[in-house]
Amino acid sequence: MNDRAKQLAAERAIEQVQDGQLVGLGTGSTAKFAIEGLGRRVREGLSIKGVPTSIATERMAAGLGIPLVALNDAGRIDVSFDGADEVDPDFNMIKGGGGALTREKLVALATKRRVFLVDETKLVSKLGQSRLIPVEVLPVAWALSARRLKDLNGEPNLREEAGKPYVTDNGNYILDCAFGPLEDPASLEKNIKLLPGVVECGLFIGIADSLVIGFDDRIEIKERTG
Repeated sequence: MNDRAKQLAAERAIEQVQDGQLVGLGTGSTAKFAIEGLGRRVREGLSIKGVPTSIATERMAAGLGIPLVALNDAGRIDVSFDGADEVDPDFNMIKGGGGALTREKLVALATKRRVFLVDETKLVSKLGQSRLIPVEVLPVAWALSARRLKDLNGEPNLREEAGKPYVTDNGNYILDCAFGPLEDPASLEKNIKLLPGVVECGLFIGIADSLVIGFDDRIEIKERTG
C-alpha cells in the first residue's frame, strides 16, 4: 500500500513541471517514483534539466534520459521533489535515512518551490517519534562529534554497512541519533550544526513549501503558510 501511495503522490506532484524548468531530483524510494515519471515525460517531449541529490539519483536519471546539471552550475532551481522520513504539522521534517541529507538540503535551499512527497505513515505529531536524526560528520572527528551530541542529550550510533562505517557520497560518516519526540526541532538543528566535525543534520526546518500526501485511495496536497 505504501508504494502505491508514494507513486500516486509522485505522479500528482510532477504534473506541475513545465518545459524549460530546472528540477531538483531527490533521493530515496519516494523520489524514485517522481524521477521515473519525469523520465517518461521527457521521453514524451518534456524539455527539462535535473539537479541530482546523490550519485544514485544521478545514475538513475541519466539512465532515464533526463539531462543533468551539477548544483554548482545550476543557479536557481525552479522546483524540487523529494521524500521525507517524518513530517510534523508545521512541515518540519527528518530526512537522511538514505544517507543523502547534505546534498538534499543544499538542492532544496537552492530551489524556489520545494515539494515533498510522502505517504500517510510519515505524518507525526512531533519529530523524533519513530525516526532517528541522521548527522553527517567528518570521519576524522566522528567520535568527538558523538560525544558532543551526547552533551545535547542525544544517543548517537555510527551507521554501518557490511560491518564497516557507512560512507556518504561526500566521503563522510553518519551518526544516527535518538533524541525522542522533539519539543523544539529548530533549536536542536542549530545546536547540532554548531558542533565540531558536523557537516549537516537531517532536520529540515522551514524548508518544505508543499506536501503531496499519498493515501491508498487518494491524494491530499497541503501548502505551508507563513
